[in-house]
Amino acid sequence: MQGVRRYSPLTDGGGVTLELTTTTNSPLAIDVTESTEMRIRRLISENPVVIFTRTGCCMCHVMKRLLLSAVSVHPTVIQLEEEEIAALPEVAGAAEDCGEMPAMYIGGTRVGGLESLVALHLSGGLVPKLAEVGAITEMVL
Repeated sequence: MQGVRRYSPLTDGGGVTLELTTTTNSPLAIDVTESTEMRIRRLISENPVVIFTRTGCCMCHVMKRLLLSAVSVHPTVIQLEEEEIAALPEVAGAAEDCGEMPAMYIGGTRVGGLESLVALHLSGGLVPKLAEVGAITEMVL
């Protein structure tokens, strides 16, 4: 997870991107003794909607656009380094699609990748799930 830097809002209105590293010279410093698995677990538990992605992942962009345009949700997006991606299966409990990137969590529960998100949305399950975790306050039709 790379340096904590705040970027200006994305041109598509998709929110703010934060990159995370183990630095100690920032007021937002991350505990350097925290393992990758524990950091991922903490980020999942602290944020109602989280997308873990890798550098240059176009599917992450599609996920963000779907959430923003369909239900007005701004997810927390965490860009992982290749060696950190290996921690996701351990965190997720070794489900079948654990290697899938990007990986999305809603309310601490793994939704899966883009295909799973689209299926959840088309089945009518996305909005209630987002409302349940407080990511949206009213039902979006």
